[in-house]
Amino acid sequence: MKPSELPLAPDGSLYHIRLTSSTLADKVLLVGDPERVNMFKEIFDNIEFESQNRELHALTGTYHGSRMTALSTGMGCDNIDIVMTELDAAADSRHLQLVRIGTSGSLQEEIDCGSHVASRYAIGLDGLMNYYREWDFPLPEMDQRFMVHMGLNHRVALPYCVKGSEVLLDKIASDMHLGITATAPGFYGPQGRTVRLHPSIDNLNEKLASFSYDNTLVTNLEMETSAIFGFSHLMGHEALTVCLIIANRPKGTFLNDYHPQMRELVGTVVERLA
Repeated sequence: MKPSELPLAPDGSLYHIRLTSSTLADKVLLVGDPERVNMFKEIFDNIEFESQNRELHALTGTYHGSRMTALSTGMGCDNIDIVMTELDAAADSRHLQLVRIGTSGSLQEEIDCGSHVASRYAIGLDGLMNYYREWDFPLPEMDQRFMVHMGLNHRVALPYCVKGSEVLLDKIASDMHLGITATAPGFYGPQGRTVRLHPSIDNLNEKLASFSYDNTLVTNLEMETSAIFGFSHLMGHEALTVCLIIANRPKGTFLNDYHPQMRELVGTVVERLA
């Protein structure tokens, strides 16, 4: 492979994530905020490796004998394209278990701020997986039903649906809200917010909230899960997203200081993954 296609840093690590096969654990915890990686320093029993490049902060250590890597991704599916491609390259054919611990907005009035939502399915409004020839549309019935339900026009990317890991769902999220997570390519218009400009899809959140598949409603809206699930499906990894709800869109409420609740959720996920 030409150096321009999968670039490496001067130390031989993957160019963006700055991890190698030896510094990457099989259990990977993905967070958006690079500062959030520091929470794992308080939880891991020891730290063997740390690096930081732009918004990508990596930390590998052990918890009760279980080796794990925490890695920040930054915001959005464009970053996930980089992170997942390079994680798979660093894994060197190893099977990874990936858990995204993120924040999200609830689309269901009864799921209040402070709740935990685990993603059984993801719907990608970002269109990212359509750029890969290998994408095989694993849930064609769900794809079709969602397209008809939403009545989307030609201005937006072709959505795609994908399932998360049942293994990780059972292991980590048995006591959490389970749902379908919609992944948007932005925070404002793509999530139905009007500030100065207006969304091109009328009543986006209401339409999403009323869609169900396999007796599961669309519970929340965020910016990374569909790509994590999509790449994991194609590459043979297990993936799950667990989100702390910090906004309830039907009620219009927002949790400004959610850091104590996030620390608690991070600790819970690490304990259960170990």
